[in-house]
Amino acid sequence: MAKLKTVFLCQECGYESPKWMGRCPGCQNWNTLVEETVRPPSPVLGQSKGLVSKPSRLTDVVLEEEPRIKTGMVELNRVLGGGVVPASLTLVGGDPGIGKSTLLLQTSDQLARAGHNVLYISGEESVRQTKMRATRLGVTSDALYVLAETDIRQIENHIESVHPEIMVIDSIQTIYNSDLSSAPGSISQVKECTAYLLRLAKQQGIAIFIVGHVTKNGALAGPRTLEHMVDTVLYFEGERHHTFRILRAVKNRFGSTNEMGVFEMKEGGLVEVANPSEIFLQERAKGAAGSAVTASIEGTRPLLVEVQALVTPTSFGNARRMAAGLDNHRVSLLMAVLEKRVGLLLQNQDAYVNVVGGVKLDEPAVDLAVAISIASSFNDCPTQVADAFIGEVGLTGEVRRVSRIEQRVNEASKLGFTRIFVPSKNLGGWSPPDGVSLIGVESLSQAIRLALGSKKEAMPATDFFPSEI
Repeated sequence: MAKLKTVFLCQECGYESPKWMGRCPGCQNWNTLVEETVRPPSPVLGQSKGLVSKPSRLTDVVLEEEPRIKTGMVELNRVLGGGVVPASLTLVGGDPGIGKSTLLLQTSDQLARAGHNVLYISGEESVRQTKMRATRLGVTSDALYVLAETDIRQIENHIESVHPEIMVIDSIQTIYNSDLSSAPGSISQVKECTAYLLRLAKQQGIAIFIVGHVTKNGALAGPRTLEHMVDTVLYFEGERHHTFRILRAVKNRFGSTNEMGVFEMKEGGLVEVANPSEIFLQERAKGAAGSAVTASIEGTRPLLVEVQALVTPTSFGNARRMAAGLDNHRVSLLMAVLEKRVGLLLQNQDAYVNVVGGVKLDEPAVDLAVAISIASSFNDCPTQVADAFIGEVGLTGEVRRVSRIEQRVNEASKLGFTRIFVPSKNLGGWSPPDGVSLIGVESLSQAIRLALGSKKEAMPATDFFPSEI
């Protein structure tokens, strides 16, 4: 009998070493190398002794419309690209207690009510415990099957008896293959079980959702190859102590990765937020300095959010710069532009910038609102309640054009904003809605002067753009 070979695998990044080391050379984490037995690789998907396919001309391939299974959640359908694709493997990640199991159990119930056979497999709860949670959520469909199992071989046997169209695995870290000697949740087990499920999905046409745990850094637990193996990767984000949850697609082979779904956690489970802009702005304080509203494009829809800033004299040698929902480096860049091009003395000021509602903004069109909120807090001069700000700010202080300006302005108009600051280059070729006044600005100093004109004495005397009004 041949001697079994063992290697040491890092449980964080998957680094492989022939000997044990205290610190992983790949991810620099301590005590993450675990000894595991090397097994021969399992048969890969599509492996065959005979020739099963042949090359085809691209022009000869018949393209048919891709079928989609609509869930009862419009927000989830949007993030998935229009619905669930049969024979697909979707990974759903998020912090513990954020609502991943709740989302998938509610989705399973809605799909079962629509006439689809759904198998919900829990490796973390018993059938009775799953029933308790389902009762609280109002899940009562007869076409929803529940199973408590962790052995991947037994799961395949149950699939042959139930013949589900959709299957949920909660979670992949609890599933194991008895052919491997390593413990459930290890690198080799997660990779092997995911490959096994991928084969089942493609061969039997089952749409499979798997739940993945995340590390303390917010990344999906297991090797990066796990994200490459699946078709779609969804992240469920939000603060445990806040009611709003945001679902994002960071990888999607069947749709866009720019879409975002918003949910609200209530006692009866997750409820879709049809108009997130109204929810994010409903608690906005009137007449408060340091607040500005902007319109950001998330996927195919505009989203109005409030940007808040607090600028206060520092008590330390170096001023602090903190941002929540925005890139911290981008905020520092905008503050440098405000100091150099507008003349605001911010080098001895602490600055705290926050996007209300837990939304993360990463597009440059929100630059103008961030800069206005900082200037408003610094001058202690509030913006008008009906003002909105859209535009990208350059290093020379200019306000640059943005894309899809009509959608942004129309969304702001629906929520009662009547004065909207936009780049002057975006003014031509279209008409704003009735009752909306568009103010075209060419520079940041011009926008600040027009938006915060009620306190001109706080503004610097130097004007870097003398041609402006």
